[in-house]
Amino acid sequence: MKHSINKLTILVVFLLAGSIYAQQENNYILYRNTMNIVNPAYAGADGTTNLTTNLRSQWEEVVDAPETQSFFFSMPAGERVGLGLSIVNDKTFIETETSFFVDFSYKLPMADDTNLFLGLKAGGSTYDVNSNQLIDLGVGADPALENIDTGFRPNFGIGAYLQNEKYFLSLSSPNLFGTQGVSVDNGGVTYSNDRAHFYLSGGYNFNLGSDTQFRPSTMLRYVSGSPVSADITAAFKFFQKFELGAVYRTDKALGGLAVIDLAEWMQIGYSYGSSLRDELNNVNDGTHEILIRFNFGGDASDEVVDNN
Repeated sequence: MKHSINKLTILVVFLLAGSIYAQQENNYILYRNTMNIVNPAYAGADGTTNLTTNLRSQWEEVVDAPETQSFFFSMPAGERVGLGLSIVNDKTFIETETSFFVDFSYKLPMADDTNLFLGLKAGGSTYDVNSNQLIDLGVGADPALENIDTGFRPNFGIGAYLQNEKYFLSLSSPNLFGTQGVSVDNGGVTYSNDRAHFYLSGGYNFNLGSDTQFRPSTMLRYVSGSPVSADITAAFKFFQKFELGAVYRTDKALGGLAVIDLAEWMQIGYSYGSSLRDELNNVNDGTHEILIRFNFGGDASDEVVDNN
């Protein structure tokens, strides 16, 4: 059912959410399938050439709610070198940011079935804020918004990825340089300096039989000034082709996911998340993610850790 919400109410929701989770980057429920966005060390680490897109719509049925389109390409470029390209377009209320990054990874063999990948991410983003939209909402323009740099913002990231036959461990910070953005300060819409985010993720694959795997994993996110956020996922994969899972987020949210290998060259995924906070859950129909991945020269199900 569609909610009849006027624009002023929508603004209140955004300000409330912003005051609780200011300066937090996007949280993907399908984080095991979108690691290239946060960790450059994943570039080429699975030994396949692949192209992936992720479409994320947050707070469905809320006007001007966050929407994100992510695209990333990854390929091995030699026995130990991997290359990647990621593009993320993020629109939230009056903000639009598009990021472009090139990834480089290098493999360090640790044992017969264990590799350590080290990665570098370089690029930047373009940024635009439509302050006129505040006038349309009857809020009025804030002079502080005129000080925001809307030009190209270079940035740099680093990451490490430990890959084993049964488990993986990832640590990264994809944007080490701070950038300006819109935030909430003393009840008004102002600008703020976004801070570097740090991601720690890990998972293990338990074989429950010849056709079933139990795949628990977690993703922790940290940024100075905000509480640590963690996704805790319990998923089962059947016949190396079909995966179902449930996710609990410590930011008081629940979600579910499904990923299907339609063929050796194509994988699709879907996830749904819902907030447990009444102030958000009562005015939206949850968050949706759709993922499509194309594999060239390899099968995603043949990866060492099968992280996807």
